[in-house]
Amino acid sequence: MIRIVVADDQEMIRSGLKTILEAEGDIEVVGEAGDGEAVVDVVKRYTPDLVLMDIRMPKVDGIEATRRLKDSKVLILTTFHLDEYVLRALVAGASGFLLKDATSEQLVAAVRAVYSGDSALSKSVTQTLVRFINQNNKDPLPPPPRLSELTARELEVLMLIAKGLSNQEIGSELFLSEATVKTHVSKLLYKLQLRDRVQAVVFVHKYGILS
Repeated sequence: MIRIVVADDQEMIRSGLKTILEAEGDIEVVGEAGDGEAVVDVVKRYTPDLVLMDIRMPKVDGIEATRRLKDSKVLILTTFHLDEYVLRALVAGASGFLLKDATSEQLVAAVRAVYSGDSALSKSVTQTLVRFINQNNKDPLPPPPRLSELTARELEVLMLIAKGLSNQEIGSELFLSEATVKTHVSKLLYKLQLRDRVQAVVFVHKYGILS
């Protein structure tokens, strides 16, 4: 079972999301929260696999709540296609974002993608995220020592992730099978102590590694 906490200040939305998700049979909503402060307590209590997080909530917004839940996988829920709040939430540690007018199929697909370690981001959104990071990070930090643990191939894969390429596109670029690319991605995320591809994108540009 994929165990989920839903955080949204509208009870009707929480109820609708729960109905859609639990209809799948392998997904269970184990907790709910109506604000960003409460969701932190709910997550501590139930330790879910994933948090569906609204951005604009009372007391503590979804961005700060995401930052406080740094060890949790967070999928942002938003009514906006892409704005600075979404970008800040991604930098804060979210693994992707989903529009509230998404279909049931898109919701379930995004949940499963984030749960499995992928990101719910398109290539264009990744590129927008990169521009946002670069605009707000004029003085990149020196790369951490753990970067040297990557093999040459893993470093190549990391650079292509940072450019927004999918596993299939990376495989075509490096003449590797998609399964081999997945293995490299898993290994480099483990070595760099990163949770998913979004964190890898933020990592590369935060430390100015591409340059």
